[in-house]
Formats: sequence, C-alpha cells, structure tokens
Amino acid sequence: MGTLTRHQILCLGFAEVGEEVLISDKASFYGHERIRIGSHVRIDDFCVVSAGVGGIEIGSYVHIGIQSSLIGAGRITLDHFCNISSRVSIFSSNDDYSGLTMTNPMVPPDLRGVTHAPVALHRHVIVGSGSVILPGVTLEVGVAVGALSLIRRDCSAFGIYSGNPARRIAERKQNLLELAKQIELPPTRKP
Repeated sequence: MGTLTRHQILCLGFAEVGEEVLISDKASFYGHERIRIGSHVRIDDFCVVSAGVGGIEIGSYVHIGIQSSLIGAGRITLDHFCNISSRVSIFSSNDDYSGLTMTNPMVPPDLRGVTHAPVALHRHVIVGSGSVILPGVTLEVGVAVGALSLIRRDCSAFGIYSGNPARRIAERKQNLLELAKQIELPPTRKP
C-alpha cells in the first residue's frame, strides 16, 4: 500500500491529525475540514470517508480496512482501538425507501426524504468484513460484529453480534481492557 507523506496528509486540510497516521494514496476524503483523526491510525486503499455536517471523528489506534466507507450527514465516531475490517459500510444518512419521496442525490432535496442520525463505535469495537452499520446505531465498548452482518440496532457492551439482521450470539472476553492499559493514549487535542 502506498501511503501519503505527513506533509501530504496535513495539506489535505483535516480538522485534526495525530501522529503516526498512515493513509493510503488511494483513499478518498470529502469534507476534510469536518474530519478529525487521532494518532496511530491506518486507512487502507480504496476507502471513502465522506463527512457531512455532523463530521467524522476517528480515535487513536484505529484501523479502517480496504474498501470500507464512512458516509453521511450525521456524526460518525470511531473511538480508540476500533478495527474496521475490509468492505465495511457505515452510514449516518439513509434514503426513504417507502415511495413517499424520491431517492438519489441528483433529485432536488425537497423531493427526497433522507434521514440522518449519528453512529458511534465505542472503544475496542471490531466489525467483520462486508458488514453494514445503519444510521442511529451505537456499538458499545468491546462489541464484535461478525462478517456480513447488518447492524440496524444498538449493540450492548462485549456482545458478539452476527447475522442479517444481527443478533447477539455470544459474549466477548474482556481481557483486552487489561492489555490496553499498556498503551498510553495521546493527549486529547482541542479544535
């Protein structure tokens, strides 16, 4: 994976960028000024990170795998130690599929029924390949999402969720909380 230099990253105009950030030269960003990136973050090839008015906040020690996307007008937050596997889609906006309104961004806004809601992934969340997370969802601390899952409701701490729609299938061990104490998080920066 070819990565941008620190200078190239800073020139993109992000709201904030921490240290030791690796961004693929093949990743795409929109709304740079509404995107905050912590330290020790890797964003792989062909990712699309598109921040609407709510912005996107990526904590420290976060990985966003190849071909993943974070898109929408609502706020999207990935807290520290999140791992987003390949081809994961996180949406904070959604069209109205009922037929009461029209869909697609080329239709005038007053004819569409798009809804927006924040999405929050708390610390130590891992999302398996090909999963989709819909607007308004919170994944609490330590949630693990199996590959190809559809997350349309909140997920409780340290649950393992899988399926379409996803349901809690098991409990996740909490040893990672002790391991994380060995890593010093960078200080929080002010805007």
